[in-house]
Amino acid sequence: MRPKPVPATGPGARPADLLAWLDSHVNLEATAGDTDGLSLAPMQGLLAALGDPQGDYPAIHISGTNGKGSVAAMVGALAQAWGMTVGVYASPHVERINERMTVGGDPVSDAELAELLGHLRLVEGHLADGHDGARPSWFELVTAAALRWFADVAVDLAVVEVGKLGRYDATNVVNSRVAVITNIGRDHTDGRSGWEAAVMGEKAGILHSDVTAVLGPMDAELVAIAAEESPGELLVAGQHFDLEENQPAVGGRLITVRTPRACYDDVYVSQFGAHQGDNAALAIAAFEALVEQELDEPVLDALGDVAVPARFEVVARQPLVVIDGAHNPDGLAAAAATLADQFTVLGTVTWVLGMMSDKDPDAMLAAIGASGARCDLVVCCAPDWPRALAAADLADAARNRGIDAEIATDVTEAMERALALSGDEDAVVVTGSLYTAGAARLHLVPRDQ
Repeated sequence: MRPKPVPATGPGARPADLLAWLDSHVNLEATAGDTDGLSLAPMQGLLAALGDPQGDYPAIHISGTNGKGSVAAMVGALAQAWGMTVGVYASPHVERINERMTVGGDPVSDAELAELLGHLRLVEGHLADGHDGARPSWFELVTAAALRWFADVAVDLAVVEVGKLGRYDATNVVNSRVAVITNIGRDHTDGRSGWEAAVMGEKAGILHSDVTAVLGPMDAELVAIAAEESPGELLVAGQHFDLEENQPAVGGRLITVRTPRACYDDVYVSQFGAHQGDNAALAIAAFEALVEQELDEPVLDALGDVAVPARFEVVARQPLVVIDGAHNPDGLAAAAATLADQFTVLGTVTWVLGMMSDKDPDAMLAAIGASGARCDLVVCCAPDWPRALAAADLADAARNRGIDAEIATDVTEAMERALALSGDEDAVVVTGSLYTAGAARLHLVPRDQ
């Protein structure tokens, strides 16, 4: 009898096998698992076995309920324009896991990712032999892969987005010099009294004693929690730096930001929505704090070339088609307000919505109405994800609010139905989750974009 071949476990394993191995680990993004009892010890042990690559470069660490991905992309653009080799780690991905880690704006290649995962598979086996056999999570492995890759390519700076909350997030091992908290929202909370302070207490866990903390606009009570967590320098929007002008412009925003070192006038930001002006101000303040110098015009010009997939991304016109990964009421309100403020839609507005089951569909729909944006029809769908809300439940919530609703079997069918109903003067907005947005991009956006 011919012996069975031993599966490849190291760098030579096939990419598909390695991704299957990765997917065999618990994925808290997919399960929304309980964070009680979490510890950084497993992540620290995993990185120690990899040579502690996170110590090889400084980092800017970014947390917050909304805006993390946009701020990370903007900081990365500023750093690259400064002349740095910069790695950006973001989550979740929109279409492919490779998007989570980029250097110089380019995602990790399939070959590089396979090599990283192959090494991690071997390391996991050695760690299991010497410990209690507990396996790292999916997110811990992907984070370790990114931090190892950044060291391998010798980045000058890592810009790292928190996955969930902060204190016990797998990313909270980086050598951060600046830490950003964009805002505090109700996502992933029960809404009970004191939830803002509880969320801030977790997010402030990334404010180590030797970092400069940069905070978006927030109440004094929350600022006090940050100050108690970190005795380092504290920069708060509206106090130590300010967004003085934030106006719509063709293809984005025109902003003026005053910081402790300068006043930056008429900076063009290639992102739609007033909230992106706030994000740009945070990015400028954070990067200026890192380099401890005033930023010159060519560096700021980099904000005019930032493209973040699925962040009010216009993928077609006539009809206008927008993809936005808003996954909570605040994010959906911002997307709806952007549509109302920066676009004139003479025809109908159809929303393609698909969201997670831990969201309140009524609150999500209410956010659209409160923004002043129109909602003539909702085509309801469920993204292909374990926690997806049933399309029928979403449709019921829409009809209860007096909104016309249709049900589609998946995101692709929902997109096709919305486009079939739309003419040149109409608009289609796809939103509710980054998983919905990702499926829509795969269907609509050419692969070379």
